[in-house]
Amino acid sequence: MAEEEAAAMLGPESGFYINSLSSQTITYKGQLTPEQVSQYYLDIKDKTFISHLSLVHSRFSTNTFPSWERAQPIRMMCHNGEINTLRGNKNWMFSRGGLMASDYFGNDTHQLLPATSDNMSDSGNFDSVLELMAKASERSLPEAVMMMIPEAWQDNPNLSESKKSFYEYNSCLMEPWDGPAMVAFTDGRYIGATLDRNGLRPSRYYVTKDDHVVLSSEIGVIPELQDSEVKIKHRLEPGKMFLVDFETERIVPDDEIKEQIAALQPYGDWVEEKLIDLEKWTEEKGVKAAPFDFSQTNRKLNTFGYSGERLEMLLLPMAIGGKEALGSMGNDAALAVLSEKPRQVNEYFKQLFAQVTNPPIDPIREEIVMSLVCPVGPEGNLLSDPAKEHCARLNVRHPVLTLDEMETLKNKVYKDKDGNKAFSTHVIDCTFPAGSGPDGMLQVSFIYVYLCYWNAS
Repeated sequence: MAEEEAAAMLGPESGFYINSLSSQTITYKGQLTPEQVSQYYLDIKDKTFISHLSLVHSRFSTNTFPSWERAQPIRMMCHNGEINTLRGNKNWMFSRGGLMASDYFGNDTHQLLPATSDNMSDSGNFDSVLELMAKASERSLPEAVMMMIPEAWQDNPNLSESKKSFYEYNSCLMEPWDGPAMVAFTDGRYIGATLDRNGLRPSRYYVTKDDHVVLSSEIGVIPELQDSEVKIKHRLEPGKMFLVDFETERIVPDDEIKEQIAALQPYGDWVEEKLIDLEKWTEEKGVKAAPFDFSQTNRKLNTFGYSGERLEMLLLPMAIGGKEALGSMGNDAALAVLSEKPRQVNEYFKQLFAQVTNPPIDPIREEIVMSLVCPVGPEGNLLSDPAKEHCARLNVRHPVLTLDEMETLKNKVYKDKDGNKAFSTHVIDCTFPAGSGPDGMLQVSFIYVYLCYWNAS
């Protein structure tokens, strides 16, 4: 609240940032070289100042201008890498803010929102959401991290059914914050680290014979540590979590902590009862599409802006071989937003890449870590206790629906196992007379937004 008020008075780049107001941890930060930290913060040099943990982030700014609020560690975590899904993560968190209500904060929950901001870095946004989930709900810190950075679970034969059910349930509440990322986190009781599902960031840890634990993204950060003093050497694997629990005074194995969290609720039963799979529903009780009228093909191709060249050069290779068309010449066509010619809706969207040299992921060849499955439908309150109603959503496996799936959605009312109506659909005619121009389009848009609001209400 103080930061928001300062930003309103001094501007979003005011630099006003509160490191921490926690009784469990103290956050030190500064635009300093590593050697300068203990010279500046004299309490770190005091021998009577003792802590059971230390989370250190030392990095020099690369693609952002250094600033106080962007320096790490942040309040609960530090981060090596990038969050490539950041724009979607921020938008989703902003959109679900209207449903969020914390039992701890009651009617004052809205003062904690929005949890994300364009004025924060990707790490700052991640930390803000992690703090909200860990402190404004009953979730433990490891559970919140599991929700935000899930391991690859959909096509992983080595994962237990309980963990798969946990991840599937929580995919209805929150989308993954995908890296490449190695995130270290602490709340005073726990300290740990996790890698995203791709594991494209290094992370190694040592356990010494006198029970000190050292985890780092680089080897050699403690050069005076001798091999003879080391009991365990290992690396953090993709999607895995390294966790130290100071309450039980031990390192908790990845499987143990995740199985404990997955067993807190009957997630498998809830998913089976409430989550609707569009493909299965269509196969079992769906409506068959009418036979395709090929006499109308040319008219429909013209209506939707398809040319013969697009059919032969782009769609044919995809339909026959599942391959994206390749060409040796550059695409000199005008950007859709600047073009004077009619363009397809999809041409207005371009894939964004990180500011570093990360190659785009191939969803076919890297299917073990990639999924196109998307739950649609109304979400629940992210900050409330888990309940089966939160996964009462429709799972769509692909962004392109088959004709049968489309007919099923338009003409069937889905009922749950108790016979109650789970959801129904409405077909909205978005066409308008060409002669009415932009005003006709705006009128249709207004009706569409009104209907969406009415359905949500």
